[in-house]
Amino acid sequence: MIKTWSTPVLDENRREEPCALCGGRDFSVHLRCEGFRYVRCRQCSLVQMNPQPDVEAVKRRYSGEDYLEYELANEKSFLELGLLTLADAGFYQFESARGAAPGRALDVGCATGALLAELRKRGWQVEGVEVNGKQADYARRVRGLTVYGQPLEECSLLAGAYTLITASHLIEHLRRPRSFLAEARRLLAPGGRLFLTSPNIDGFQARLFAGRWRSAIFDHLYLFSVKTLTRLLEQEGFSVERIVTWGGLASGYAPRPVKFVFDRLAKRFGFGDVMVISSFHRCGL
Repeated sequence: MIKTWSTPVLDENRREEPCALCGGRDFSVHLRCEGFRYVRCRQCSLVQMNPQPDVEAVKRRYSGEDYLEYELANEKSFLELGLLTLADAGFYQFESARGAAPGRALDVGCATGALLAELRKRGWQVEGVEVNGKQADYARRVRGLTVYGQPLEECSLLAGAYTLITASHLIEHLRRPRSFLAEARRLLAPGGRLFLTSPNIDGFQARLFAGRWRSAIFDHLYLFSVKTLTRLLEQEGFSVERIVTWGGLASGYAPRPVKFVFDRLAKRFGFGDVMVISSFHRCGL
């Protein structure tokens, strides 16, 4: 099975960290991977890499050109999948209710800016956040986008300024996911929506492949389930509006008709490989 592209395993400074969801320190080993491991909190079931790299080590992972090459090679398919994901999460109904001038959109982890460019065509005022300098520069230079090059918490953006915040396959990379959600909540305007996409550790593929699962990679510091990501959102003041999972079987593991049926069942019953969660902050209604 082909995994998601990731930084090769590095010799970094790492230390044991408490659970990012409940603060507990009672863990069991959940996945053993080559050069690192994931543990599951016995109290709340959050799965996280432990020991964890320090903040500077995480930043260095995203400083090279490899991510730009990877994103450009897959840009079209990533955009198509991203738009399908937003459709599943109810984005187009939300957009339609906003009218002809829907508002300001912020894509955190915007990569080359393909999604922002599409949203701009649809009438959104768009901005992005991208810590990989090569990708941020590409989005600015080629697409003429406003892209901030620091982590979201360091951008000093205006509170309540954004009607839409998207973060696709980002939160599992972050050293401090709770801090990210707190800042997203601060930035979200009344009536706005946050759309999060992330791998689903409770999906069928994760259970089947264990440490060989394509999302059990060195760059993913957390592997959320619907339960743990929902709980983290709620702790940070969000109300979950819609949850969808998809991806029942990996390509090549079954005939197409079987995969088609299995994928439909995964979406219907919530055991898909990836999840998207639409939420709003409770005080913003």
